[in-house]
Parts: sequence; C-alpha cells; structure tokens
Amino acid sequence: MCDTKVRHTMQPNVVLTPSDSERIQGRKCDTRVHHKRVYGVWQRGSIYQFRMRVPRDVQAVIGRTHLGRSLGTDSLSLAKRLAARCALEAASAFDAARQRESTNLLGVVVTDTAPLSTTTFEQLCDQYLCDPTSPRTSKSLHAYRSSLSMLIELIGAETLASEIDRSVCRDVMSVLASLPRNARKRWPEMPLRVVAKNAAASGDEPMSAANVNEHMNKLSTVLNWAIKEDICSANPARGLRLPQMTSAKDRRLAFSSEQLQRIFDAPLYRGCADDERGYAVVGDQRPRRSRFWVPLFSLLCGLRLNEACQLLVDDVREDRGVLCFHISSDGDGQVLKTSASRRVVPVHPALLEFGLAEDLHSARRTGQVRLFDEIKLDSFGMHSGRFSRWFARYLVVCGANGPRTCFHSFRHAFRDALRNGGVNREIALALGGWTTPNGFAAVGDAYGSGFDPRVLLTEIEKVRYPDLDLSHLKI
Repeated sequence: MCDTKVRHTMQPNVVLTPSDSERIQGRKCDTRVHHKRVYGVWQRGSIYQFRMRVPRDVQAVIGRTHLGRSLGTDSLSLAKRLAARCALEAASAFDAARQRESTNLLGVVVTDTAPLSTTTFEQLCDQYLCDPTSPRTSKSLHAYRSSLSMLIELIGAETLASEIDRSVCRDVMSVLASLPRNARKRWPEMPLRVVAKNAAASGDEPMSAANVNEHMNKLSTVLNWAIKEDICSANPARGLRLPQMTSAKDRRLAFSSEQLQRIFDAPLYRGCADDERGYAVVGDQRPRRSRFWVPLFSLLCGLRLNEACQLLVDDVREDRGVLCFHISSDGDGQVLKTSASRRVVPVHPALLEFGLAEDLHSARRTGQVRLFDEIKLDSFGMHSGRFSRWFARYLVVCGANGPRTCFHSFRHAFRDALRNGGVNREIALALGGWTTPNGFAAVGDAYGSGFDPRVLLTEIEKVRYPDLDLSHLKI
C-alpha cells in the first residue's frame, strides 16, 4: 500500500531523491504561509474599508479607477473575511467587464455607483480654498495659494483629481527636492521642472527638506478634503515626506549669553537717537515702545512675536492680585497660532523693575487701545511681519546674528530657563502655550480652569539668566 501523506520531518535512513532534497531543508520544515497584512483593507475612523484598483483594460467599461466599499465592521478578523469575499466578487466583475456583459458591474463591489469624478486638480484646489467651513488668516491663505500654484503646475491643471496616484505624488516630491529656494520669485517665467533640472545640473543648493515637506503637507491636506467631498477615494500623498537630518530641537537655537548681552547692550537699550531710524545711533533718548518691550516680553515671559505685537492695553491686567498677560484672539485683528496659545502668563517681576507698570498706567490715562499702536499691520493682516523684518536687521547691527537664530530664539532661551529653574513640565507647557510633541493630551487636561496665576507667578520667577546683566534697564 502506497503512503502518499506529506511528512514534514525527516525519518532516519531515508534516502532523498534530488527533487525531494531541494524541497525538504531540515527536521523542522514549516510550510505555513504567513500573511502580515491584508491588501485592500484600511480604516476610516474605526470602521474598516475595502479598496482595490480596477485593471486598466476595464477602467473604461466600469468608469472608475478604483472600487471600494465600507465593510461595516471594526473587527479586523471579520474585515479580512469580508475583504476576501469582495476581492472574489470584484474579480468576477472584471471578467464580466472584459466579456462586455450587461450585468451591474459596480453593484457587487461598491455601494456608491457615481461615475468617476471629472473634477480637475486646479478646480479641486479652487474649491478647497473657497470652502467656507475652513476659515484661514490672510497669511495662511497666501501660503496655500503660493504652494498650490506650484503643485498645479507640476501635476497639471487639467489632470483629473481622481487620477492622481502615488507615482504622481512621488514625482512632485522629486521635483520639489531639486528646486532652489525662492524659485518662483527668481525665475517667474521659467517652468518649475526646467528650473529644477538646471539647478541640479549646476549644483545649486535646493530648498530645505522642511519646505519640501510643507508643500507635500498642503497637497495631502487638499486630497484629504477631496475624500470628504467624494471627489477622490484615497490620498496617495499620505506619508510622503523627505527625512530631516536635523532634529526638531536643533532647527532653531536659543540665543547664547553673549548674543543676549549684545542685544540688550545696544544703543536702543543704553541710549539712542530715537527708536525709528536712529535706534543704532548712540544718543540721550530712552524710548520705551515696542522695540524696547517686545524682546523682553519674549525673553522673560515666553510670548511669541505676534502675541506680543498684538497686545491690547486691557490684555495686561490683574488676575487674583497678579499682573498678567492675557493671551487671546478676542480683540479685533488678534490671531493665535494654536488653541494652546490661549493662556494667562504672569508678568515677570523684572519687567516691573524696568517700568512696565508705569507705561501701562500712561497708556490707560491717554485712552490707548493697543499697547503698541505704532505697530502697523502687514499685507497679511499680521502685527508681527514688519517687526520681524526689523529685528532681523537689528541682530546684524548689534552683532548678535548667528546661524539658526532669530526672534523665535527668545522662546528657546525661555524654555531652557524654565528647565534650569526646575519648573514642572505641565506648568512650563502652560506658560509657553506649547502642546506636547505629538499633540496628545491626557483626558484630565480638559478638566478644570487651569493654574492659579499666583502659582504661575511663583514658577515664572524662576526664569533667570545668570550670565545676562540687565541692571541698566531698571528705573
């Protein structure tokens, strides 16, 4: 009787034929097939979906490039079984399409039988920018328009949004990675692909990985919006990013003690002709307006540039007996970077020694609304634009400019001072208006009304710069 069973262990004294010896490699022959992932299964929220590409030879018949449906379950094991059934039905539908049968080809796979969207990528971008449910500042809108105009050129204005696939997105990222900085401004009439090719040939330094990723983020955002609007069925730009070799904490540096001393030892803080064109000229004037106060607000209280520039006089008021900055977007023209930016920050005692209380009293007596009414809005409606450009020049004039430092370096110095002062991390995040690195917050963070200003004052008093002498600022 012939024994035809397949055995997975070798028996002693068994002579193998050449073909058998190629198949059986050892005593523990494991012939199981391991599937680490199920193709076509993905999650939208908590519900699993099935999606697969339609073969090119039947796309015209079916009228779609992809087929998809909700599997209606949050169980992965059940989703796998349902996906296998969908794949089988789809394969049958493709065979029927090739035979041009009159059956309902989409009915077996999809619940939505709408025809392939004819929205072009340019139309998609226009619709996204005009969406009233996504309010943006004028600066943000300008950034999106500038970035999307480049993406439209690279992808093609008439390219159907539903036909954008992973290869298209990778091609866009490749071109962006070769483009030099400010390519559109420097070569306004030259196609971007030509600029990128010329730059690569001549060895011009390309734009940073961070800038490339910012463009790809905007492309991904638009495609995510298209999914919600049923224009596209997937986001092929999802996760496409260039690696950044510099760690997040090293992209901007804190000012060194030497830089800080040069900033606050300049004529503007020692005595100058005036705080307009004569800010760098030694004189007998001690003006105390925005150019004097804003850097100090950021150094000692951690305010962002725009937060300090847009302050109203009423935003600096007492809370439970503590003079505080009330950072919000409640006033006309005020904007915040994130929801965490809304906060209460006690005024550092050093600022009171420098005469802030007296300046506040003077502003209230004269009926001043804005703390720094000499600051004018820029073309984007922001209070910080003009000041930022001035401060960049100021760093050069006073000899404090350096690599990877700018006004935002005050915030880095402030965070270091909080660490060195042993300030509790949760309080430090509250003072600076920071979120956690991954944006995650515990459930308990949403409870209560925040820290008592008296507690925050005790902690912000720990912000010190031992190597920085500001005694000449005291009144």
